[in-house]
Amino acid sequence: MLQHWYPRVTTPNEDQYIFGSYCQKKQTEHSIGPISSTLISYRYDSFTRQTVYRRLGHIGLYARRPVRCVPLITTHYRLRLTWSREHALWTPQQWSCVMFSDESRFSLQSNSRRTLIWRAPGTRYHQENTIERHRYGGAGLLVWGGIILGSRTDLHVQSVTMTGHIYRDVILEQHLRLFRAAVGAEFLFMDDNSRPHRTDIVDECLQSEDITRMDWPAYSPDLNPIEHVWDMLGRRIAARQPLPTCLPPELRRALLDEWYNIPQDQIDNLILSMPRRCKASIASSGRHNPY
Repeated sequence: MLQHWYPRVTTPNEDQYIFGSYCQKKQTEHSIGPISSTLISYRYDSFTRQTVYRRLGHIGLYARRPVRCVPLITTHYRLRLTWSREHALWTPQQWSCVMFSDESRFSLQSNSRRTLIWRAPGTRYHQENTIERHRYGGAGLLVWGGIILGSRTDLHVQSVTMTGHIYRDVILEQHLRLFRAAVGAEFLFMDDNSRPHRTDIVDECLQSEDITRMDWPAYSPDLNPIEHVWDMLGRRIAARQPLPTCLPPELRRALLDEWYNIPQDQIDNLILSMPRRCKASIASSGRHNPY
């Protein structure tokens, strides 16, 4: 087949300008618009943004969504690193006694997250390619769940904010106590450091039920395997046909259905990844890691 050859529409100097804007200055969040506009302003030959895309691709830069991570400071780095070192050599038997828990919020409102950055392959979790933000609530349904090797709790769904009283009366009394009895004295309960989890009434309940809480470094969702379960759950909700359209009844039913449909072996594999998570945290000196 005869192939057509098209002349190169940018000069070497223009290529150097493109490369310099993204490499030498390391301005990863530049959009294509200003680059194209600057070139067109002094040259009448029109070319498309795809040309700029191709030039950046030649040096290994591609448009990708930035990773969104919780903000970390030096104290967080130190505590995360210490925790990871203490648990890096734990055996599967030790991890099998830990129940990982968390809350997450699900909504029918889409978030396109159209912000793009330009980065080279393999640099997704480099600090300059991440966006730090706190994970605060919004519209939708709040869910709580716990996972342990070989099992999981029922999914608790509510439309109100979590409080210390709800956490004690519903989460601890109705869900957690049963697993403590089944596992025995080696049972460890992991939850994060959010305010409702650290109230006096919650601490008193844990002591009365003889439930040992696992020490957990603040701002460490990347160390908690249940975060990936929330991602699985969200993808399952998005793939449902038809999509839930009525909040909260339809979304609530969909969340409960899909929670129980997640294969247990996938959850178990996430829990068994804890040694690798610890090693990744150590390798990054307590900073954000690929998990």
